Amino acid sequence: MPRSPSLAALLLLATATGATTAALAQTGLPPGETFHVMNRTGADARELNAVRSPRGAGNDWGRNLLDPERPLRPDRGFNIRPAEGAGCRFDLRLVLADGRESVLRDQDICADREVELQAAARPAAPLPVPVQPPPQVKEQRPNPNARRVATGTGFLVAPDRVMTNHHVIDGCDRIVVRAPDNRWLGAVPPARVDEALDLALLAVPGLPGPALAFRSAPAVRRGEGVVVYGYPLAGILSDSVLTRGEINGLAGLADNRSQFQVSAPVQPGNSGGPMLDMQGHVVGVVVSKLNAQRIAKATGDIPQNINFAVKGEAALAFLQRAGVPPQLAESRGAERGAADIGEVAARSTVFIRCEK
Repeated sequence: MPRSPSLAALLLLATATGATTAALAQTGLPPGETFHVMNRTGADARELNAVRSPRGAGNDWGRNLLDPERPLRPDRGFNIRPAEGAGCRFDLRLVLADGRESVLRDQDICADREVELQAAARPAAPLPVPVQPPPQVKEQRPNPNARRVATGTGFLVAPDRVMTNHHVIDGCDRIVVRAPDNRWLGAVPPARVDEALDLALLAVPGLPGPALAFRSAPAVRRGEGVVVYGYPLAGILSDSVLTRGEINGLAGLADNRSQFQVSAPVQPGNSGGPMLDMQGHVVGVVVSKLNAQRIAKATGDIPQNINFAVKGEAALAFLQRAGVPPQLAESRGAERGAADIGEVAARSTVFIRCEK
């Protein structure tokens, strides 16, 4: 199926009714003429997309025609002046302020110059990232004769770069990671570490998968929901595990201001894994759990679900000191489901094996 022309190849001019102008792409009306899109959803729209049908395998909606500071109000319209030669059939989408979408496909804008977008619904789960051929890097399988083995979790923060805890890789003679595509790849020394934060940055050539984005705004608050993803209890559990919880406190043990206290259950092996907010952005790095036996012996009571994560802002500062530019994203709008966040994490989270 042919792909739609790129935005750079076919420019079109769009003007909001009564105000703004914007650049876009494609059409087949007589030169200078427009078609009109009406918002009949009953809610403000923060994004309008218009791309020639069919959109192709990339499922790309193109650029947003609306001014980010000026949403399209209910029962207001937007005029689109297509470029010459783009044809008459368009796919149209409004994205509402609460994350719902109103979509019309294969609209003949030459036959009907006014298009109304009405019913809106939550979008389906995102399409999977296209599978790319694995890089030509030789696998490094685990050594079955290693005298001592420890395991943990890590996640991609940049191409071929994995963040984890310092204590996960401390004292290792050899480090191998199992990538999301199940290949075993070796980490190349030396690792960059911050012992005070308990963070480490590994170089793992050939590691596929996208980097996770760190939350840049707004500030994290107590009570926010979080998802922890990782590989706990290796040898007992054979698969990755997702758990949910909340930010319980804005400081860790002994008022450690570089950590959060969280209720999401963690086990040995979760160390170094990502803690994501309900938009799928990293807000912390799992680091430890309270020693329930020791606390019970001291207090006579067994603590429950008291765990800790290095704050995302501390992890970001560590990455910047290491010379790695992180990906950033704001967490605003409607929350996503835990299953969707798990799919995001799964593409970027790795199992770490430390051989001593």
